[in-house]
Amino acid sequence: MLCLSDRINKGEPMIDLHTHTVFSDGELIPSELIRRAQIKGYTAIALTDHTDYSNIEQVISAAEKARYLEDVMDIDILVGVELTHIPPSKIAPMVRMARQLGAEIVVVHGETISEPVAPGTNSAVVNIPDVDILSHPGLITAEDAQKAADNGICLEITSRNGHNKTNGHVARIGKETGAELVVNTDAHAPGDLITSNQAKMIAMGSGLTEREAEKVLANSKRFIRKR
Repeated sequence: MLCLSDRINKGEPMIDLHTHTVFSDGELIPSELIRRAQIKGYTAIALTDHTDYSNIEQVISAAEKARYLEDVMDIDILVGVELTHIPPSKIAPMVRMARQLGAEIVVVHGETISEPVAPGTNSAVVNIPDVDILSHPGLITAEDAQKAADNGICLEITSRNGHNKTNGHVARIGKETGAELVVNTDAHAPGDLITSNQAKMIAMGSGLTEREAEKVLANSKRFIRKR
């Protein structure tokens, strides 16, 4: 008898919209991260290093340079940032700056329960339509999740230890409010990368049905069509 993990389709491509390299606190340079992702079955990866006003130009420039690999590797490389521990009142201008500098994916570090993120961060982010993803938003309120839905901002289900403790809450409140969900790794090291099969099981482990999990994984495809 096949177990659930054997029955879940392993052939779907993996799209990961939240990863880190040595240009913030990741372990790998972009070329190695991207190669390891390719081996895992990724068809697209966003480089979204931790960013604030002090390093945003460097981070975006490094991600743009990494796209030289697209000529020889069958993988889409998206230029992105994760705006991290930015005071809530500074987030909106920081998002504008990221877009002006060429960021294709703007992720903002949400109020995870595992870090001392400033209160009010989630509420600030969900009111900025130019944000793509509110990462690991912790115990996000229904009001903030509804605003994220209204503004087309995705809430993240994450495979990363610590941040993933509230995946069940995020999935439930996302379903209740209609907020779009995505599954990302927040990868910092080679072992953090996952297959699409694992991503699907993580979504189901957060309380989604198999069909709902498949839809959540498909949500990431819309970011590839932006290019």
